[in-house]
Amino acid sequence: METISPGRLKTTYLFNQSFASLLKLLPEGKVVIVTDDHVYKAQQEKFSNIPVITVPSGEATKQQKTVDDIIAALLKLQADKSTVIVAVGGGVVTDMAGYAASIYKRGVRLALAPTSILAMVDAAVGGKNGVDVGLYKNMVGTVYQPEYILFDYHFLSTLPQEEWVNGFAEIIKHACIKDAALFEELSNTSLSFYQHDPARLASLVERNVRIKKVIVEEDEFETGDRKLLNFGHTVGHAIENVHHLPHGHAISVGMVIAATLSEELAGLPMGDTRRLITLLNAYGLTTAVKFNLDTIWEILLMDKKRANDSMNFILLRAIGDGIIMPIPLTQLKALITAYLERS
Repeated sequence: METISPGRLKTTYLFNQSFASLLKLLPEGKVVIVTDDHVYKAQQEKFSNIPVITVPSGEATKQQKTVDDIIAALLKLQADKSTVIVAVGGGVVTDMAGYAASIYKRGVRLALAPTSILAMVDAAVGGKNGVDVGLYKNMVGTVYQPEYILFDYHFLSTLPQEEWVNGFAEIIKHACIKDAALFEELSNTSLSFYQHDPARLASLVERNVRIKKVIVEEDEFETGDRKLLNFGHTVGHAIENVHHLPHGHAISVGMVIAATLSEELAGLPMGDTRRLITLLNAYGLTTAVKFNLDTIWEILLMDKKRANDSMNFILLRAIGDGIIMPIPLTQLKALITAYLERS
């Protein structure tokens, strides 16, 4: 009997290559592009003579209905099992297109062309995709690896400044959990530095992709160290949807809360928390927001990292050294309450 492993990590990473170079790798006449209206308007010339499915932009559209619309459009185009879906956009687009590709005709080929910093260093890497259910983020989806991920930095030329800021939260997250040297580099440079030095930006993106790639290859289905990538996300996701904060800003607040809890539970020096806040502020990210814990708590209880009466929370022993620690829910609520009273 042949045993087939469910994990198929065979993604090819195309660093610093053009969109045209990706298309040359795919069968002519079998490509369907999925993008959002903002990206389509900015990059329309790249899509000539290729069918395009356009969805509305924004996190609010990351719902099952939008994926149903993508599938209906694929049916109208008579897309078959040999069709390749190419997602061109930020994390919302890559998440929804990846989900659609994984379920359409029980799975068709997939390639991703992320167009934002956030999508390049995080959302497009690792095979997670799906949709929100109301206020609950990423409640429905699959793990489905793309064949190719393209990193065409020319897409970033039209990226709004606020989206540059948004994306650097995930870069700082990677530094916190796995790369103290990267944290130092970020502390000694600036967002403007990377924006005006294409070579250093390309190196930064590749470095972050490799951090996540190594983690995902060892733990595709998040039974172990892949959980580290959720640093800042437990409380951050709840804040994001209740307060309608951009993802990076919400995760930034979540990282500060997680670092503060790390002082008591994991021995993180207070000085490291201050360094993190200073770095987040330097990159234009939000580090504190007033919120009603009861409202946030209802959403937090539905988090996928919850295990019975505990939450698998990501803490730091030091900058660059993240750990997974189950925290009883009663203790977690008390710690967050104390944080709110002090801030």
